Amino acid sequence: MKEGIHPNYYQAKVVCHCGNEFVTGSTKKEIHVEVCSKCHSFYTGQQKAAVARGRIDKFNRKYGIQQ
Repeated sequence: MKEGIHPNYYQAKVVCHCGNEFVTGSTKKEIHVEVCSKCHSFYTGQQKAAVARGRIDKFNRKYGIQQ
């Protein structure tokens, strides 16, 4: 690798709005995020399946697919 052209690499502290903190590698020293795996509805199991079912039904009606 060439000297002096690569950015510095840090052990970055990631902070979520929910209060969760973890460490990862990055070119920034600190990262602030709005959603993490502790508070995202997909990972916490609080995702609403009814919304997905509604989209599937809408697709099936649009293209005339019978189940």
